[in-house]
Amino acid sequence: MRLRNIRGSRETIAESNYVVHEEIMFKQPGKWHEIFGNNNPIHIEIGMGKGQFIHALAKLHPEINYVGIEKYSSVLLRAIQKMDAEELPNLKFLRMDAEDITKVFGKHEVDKIYLNFSDPWPKDRHAKRRLPSREFLARYNEILKPDSRLEFKTDNRPLFDFAVEELEPAGWKAEVITYDLHADEKLVEGNIMTEYEAKFSSMGNPICKYIIYR
Repeated sequence: MRLRNIRGSRETIAESNYVVHEEIMFKQPGKWHEIFGNNNPIHIEIGMGKGQFIHALAKLHPEINYVGIEKYSSVLLRAIQKMDAEELPNLKFLRMDAEDITKVFGKHEVDKIYLNFSDPWPKDRHAKRRLPSREFLARYNEILKPDSRLEFKTDNRPLFDFAVEELEPAGWKAEVITYDLHADEKLVEGNIMTEYEAKFSSMGNPICKYIIYR
């Protein structure tokens, strides 16, 4: 469930130095290293929610640049508040729809993509909007470096089944597929939980995950 609209959230986002704004981001494909001021690898999370996952990753790995993408202002506001409390130089945010992902990242500019607890869009007519759909996999293929990885986690089994079925027609291969992440000692080692993952796993819901490549 998304947060309700919060008064002033768009204004806060517009004034935040942690957010790469629209007038800049569509001019920056292939130039994210200039934004960060270094040549470190770039990892992105699409649909980052309140930012718990990507903020924790950025703190653990200062040698990697992270970009968190979220289209809902009221949710992005929470990620900005985390940065206000603990600023990290290797983390930036974008407020945008993921459909435009190839307009803000250049060809093979990204080293890794994370999808966590994405909106399932349960109606069949909305299948193309699902972030692990073949339509989005084609977009990711453009911005990911060759032999790079995409990781996806969800507790929604129908969405995960759909995501796995999309791999072959999209030309992707699975390195790892698990239907119970927290029961796998090897995979769960070093696992960083999102807000939703902590909530759903505490309720006993198994967490599905795959790691894929082209």
